[in-house]
Amino acid sequence: ARAVVNEPEVLLLDEPLGALDLKLRQEMQIELKQIQKDVGITFVYVTHDQEEALTMSDRLAVLANGQIEQIGSPVDVYERPATEFVAGFIGISNVLTRDGVRFVVRPEKIRMLAEGEEADPGMTVELGRVEEVIYVGMNTRYVVHLDRGEQLVAVRQNMDALGDAQKFEGRPVRLAWTPDHTFVLE
Repeated sequence: ARAVVNEPEVLLLDEPLGALDLKLRQEMQIELKQIQKDVGITFVYVTHDQEEALTMSDRLAVLANGQIEQIGSPVDVYERPATEFVAGFIGISNVLTRDGVRFVVRPEKIRMLAEGEEADPGMTVELGRVEEVIYVGMNTRYVVHLDRGEQLVAVRQNMDALGDAQKFEGRPVRLAWTPDHTFVLE
């Protein structure tokens, strides 16, 4: 509050919520965004928490070793990372190589096909085996070892009955995604 009394043009917030527990940190993010909106000054917000960076920013800069890797809106940086570092730093990413091209597909963009279900035309389909099922509250993560040798993570929202996800562990699975959900890395 004291920092905004002088009405600065820019206010630096260096890890302002770092010492708070998750629930309080999320509540304070809402409060800080409202304060910023009310006072109308630019906040430069420094954080190492990737989700917090996406939540708090209108524009986001990802730095590595003192160099800017990418600047853009949270949506642009998350959905279209410029480099492999950005893809891995902001969220979970699956980096795959096909025909000499390295690309990323996010776990939430991957569809686990039900037995007998056909993929929509144009979708990429990969075969694999579920190695691990990780329940994380709203979602379940599936760690899949692809038949081509790579590991991939898929995420499904927990809309089904509890415990239903565990039945996939150790089973073969078919995964599918659309080409517009992939992005080629530099």
